[in-house]
Amino acid sequence: MKPDEILKHAPKVLTQAQREFYFENGYLLLENFVGQDWLDRLWQVTDGFIEKSRRETKSGGIFDLEPNHTADSPRLRRLSQPVEIDPVYEEFGLRGPVVDLAEDLVGPNVKYHHSKLNLKWADGGEEVKWHQDIQFWPHTNYSPLTIGLYLDDVDDEMGPMGVIPGSHKGEIFDLYGRDGGWVGALDDRDLTRVPLDKAVWLKGPKGSVTVHNCRMLHGSAANNSARSRPLLLHTYASADALTFQGSVVQNVPHADTLIRGEAAKWIHFDPEPCLIPPDWSKGYTSIFALQQEEDAAG
Repeated sequence: MKPDEILKHAPKVLTQAQREFYFENGYLLLENFVGQDWLDRLWQVTDGFIEKSRRETKSGGIFDLEPNHTADSPRLRRLSQPVEIDPVYEEFGLRGPVVDLAEDLVGPNVKYHHSKLNLKWADGGEEVKWHQDIQFWPHTNYSPLTIGLYLDDVDDEMGPMGVIPGSHKGEIFDLYGRDGGWVGALDDRDLTRVPLDKAVWLKGPKGSVTVHNCRMLHGSAANNSARSRPLLLHTYASADALTFQGSVVQNVPHADTLIRGEAAKWIHFDPEPCLIPPDWSKGYTSIFALQQEEDAAG
């Protein structure tokens, strides 16, 4: 759906001004959006997976590990597709309070796409270089957005996510490197065209929620604090946004599931072209592995 069509529907949790801000700037930060009851439930499950990660020695389908991860000192970089691996994550992502938020911004017919939990471990958890999301999983339109939940307080030292306001209306960048390989980030030449001095860093107390459009330029610095920075992320889209083959999201049971409203009768096509991603049929670990030039498809 187009923004003007979405705005005609009464909002569930946002003000009309907040919705208009999102469509103009491409992002939102909502402090204390998720209550303590949900945070406690999510932390209980997350702590369990952190403990399980101690038994892992290399990244795989669920656990994405930093290279220096050990059983005695676990450094879990990402938990992949949490909605698919635990009922609490599934309930939150498909029926929790963030679904009302998604509806306010993509329209009454909401499609779930995928999820991930980026933990950005303490004392040097890796940066995420500047990039856009849509090139990883192209859709027929640019309604997809990602909603992130901070499970803990996040300050400047912890590497909060940064966004470039309004960049969702600008250039869709080439995320292939100069040698033709996919790197998942802008190269230095493209970064010269990005007003990095206008970056907004989305920090806040636990329970705060970030929202960014699929075309938003965003990234984050390394976490130099003594605490991890767990950010639980879910991507949603209007039901009339169809995914293309070649998406990084493959073999995910709930991907492209209608979770609110009615199935689309017509496909909505945006006219601006989108970059085609590489063939990930042999596997994909994470954006961290790609940007840090690890063997992401191993």
